[in-house]
Amino acid sequence: MNSDAQKKKVVIVVMSGNMLLNFAGPSDVFTNANECLRSFGLPEGYEVLIASPTVDRKLTGHTGVEIQCPHYVGDITAPIDTLIIAGNDRSPAGIKRLGDFHEWLAKPERAETRRIASVCGGAFALAKAGLLDGKRATTHWERSENLQKEYPTIRVESNQFFTKDGNIYTSAGVSSGIDLSLAMVEEDHGRDVAIRVARKLVFYLSRPGFQSQFGNLLPVFETEHIAQKLLPFLNANLHESLDVATIAGHLNMSSRNFTRVFHKQTGMPPAKFIEKMRVEAARKLLEDTDRPLERIAEKCGLVNLVGMRRTFLRHLNVTPSDYRRTFRTALQDAGISELLVN
Repeated sequence: MNSDAQKKKVVIVVMSGNMLLNFAGPSDVFTNANECLRSFGLPEGYEVLIASPTVDRKLTGHTGVEIQCPHYVGDITAPIDTLIIAGNDRSPAGIKRLGDFHEWLAKPERAETRRIASVCGGAFALAKAGLLDGKRATTHWERSENLQKEYPTIRVESNQFFTKDGNIYTSAGVSSGIDLSLAMVEEDHGRDVAIRVARKLVFYLSRPGFQSQFGNLLPVFETEHIAQKLLPFLNANLHESLDVATIAGHLNMSSRNFTRVFHKQTGMPPAKFIEKMRVEAARKLLEDTDRPLERIAEKCGLVNLVGMRRTFLRHLNVTPSDYRRTFRTALQDAGISELLVN
């Protein structure tokens, strides 16, 4: 049999030019998998096609980079093994521009595709086509809540780097498209090939942790929001107990009225909000300073190391020490430690 005929056709649809890694990451994984397969004396496994969702085959990113795709997805008539929707453009102009593609994606013949996947905002395209109805899915942590609200039948798993439900795969933000593509290579050709690709890309085969470690636990509030008004006071007093009576008194409100208004505006009780603030403050100190964990716990009102560990696991699925190892500033290892705040 012709070796080209044995290759799995991987079509990566570039939905937007704003995040090049959305499509470049998966493309690099599959093309490097071919090289690794050759090194094992095996035939190449993939034919990678970069396709545009529109007939003009052209996209322009925020930086002004113009992307000219070699293919228009609607012109690909040969069977597709793996279809990856890389990113999305959810602006009014983007929604209009992508109308024909969404219709193409929703056609019954897509059911013949062995694997259909998304990277980052591409999950919204799959959802619009009805491909995520009743399924588990993920997307970038900033968009998870919107995905759940707009498509309530989806079981959104906001912490995961990628998910698989039947033949539908979804991945989180940008670099998680690499995680997903490596998992697909392992699925097709085994761990040895996948791990060699991961090493070549200087990437984890199975990245430790969860997406929650990257996202902010609290949203950004407008100036007049009750939480925003409280932030300076709370930040200055995180080391204190900060009971409801004290906080309400700072705003000249009764405890009962404050709790009611606060919960209505933030969607959470004051105690939960403050706990998230403490974690945000602690993770910043873990990233940027060499302070001992015990001192960070005390400064942020997390009582002690045991209390901080328990709280980090609850909110970020990682211990404080592991978080520091993963996310601490690059300045230390670059020999610029004098810029660290101690």
